[in-house]
Amino acid sequence: MRWLVTGGRGMFGTDLVELLHECGQEVVAVGSAECDIRSLDSVRATVDGFDVVVNGAAWTAVDDAETHEAEAFSVNAVGARNVALVAAETGTRMVHISTDYVFDGQACAPYEPDHPQNPRSAYGRTKAAGEWAIRATNPDALIVRTAWLYGAHGPNFVTTMRRLAGERDTLSVVDDQLGQPTWTRDLAAYVIALVEGGEQGGYHHGTSDGQVTWCGFTREIFRLSGWDPGRVQPCTTREFPRPAPRPAYSVLGHDHASLGPWEERLAAYLERARATATGGR
Repeated sequence: MRWLVTGGRGMFGTDLVELLHECGQEVVAVGSAECDIRSLDSVRATVDGFDVVVNGAAWTAVDDAETHEAEAFSVNAVGARNVALVAAETGTRMVHISTDYVFDGQACAPYEPDHPQNPRSAYGRTKAAGEWAIRATNPDALIVRTAWLYGAHGPNFVTTMRRLAGERDTLSVVDDQLGQPTWTRDLAAYVIALVEGGEQGGYHHGTSDGQVTWCGFTREIFRLSGWDPGRVQPCTTREFPRPAPRPAYSVLGHDHASLGPWEERLAAYLERARATATGGR
């Protein structure tokens, strides 16, 4: 198959492109300079001729979206709709990457794929609008929701905490938000498996198993890095205010094979990062 990845130079897109190459697939990665998904003409000029298009392009600045919702909407909703429309026109299988922020974060059991959307932030509203537009335009598209992503090819929580560990004696980290840390390489493998397995269009959830708070996640990062987890102190969301409301509960239910326990996958990521840094494989 011939794959196109929009947002192909981001953290997830880079891992997806690398994994597709390892699988012997033909893949082209594009950024906004080559394909501005806000422009239907640009999408039409880019998508035709591919078997699969994975839309990883998105406005992901959650806090900035609170004051720039129209701009976020133009990418996350209009852009997603444009890719879905052209994919339907050309018979190209589409995969769209979405987010836990389409839910309200108030649940006490994992959100199943068919759970009603109820976003609380501007970012969540724009991503939810994109999901609806895709379903209305291209019902065969796969919409893959994920959460708490980290990886080797972009700024993320894991790299930030590891950097701060070298700068501060102690860290205060939010301990009243639950989620599922997910390695972008695992998400990439999941997307490939969905496409190659011929899964039906609709909503799918791609996150690691289990759940943890940001504080617990940070303590495990420290432990696996050989540092004292006791240096990580809990705090509340109220003590660390942000412009956009954060979901208190971001645990997604899975309808397919597991990506693995989050602790094991974090360990695998850190081991791969160490091997890469030392020139190993």
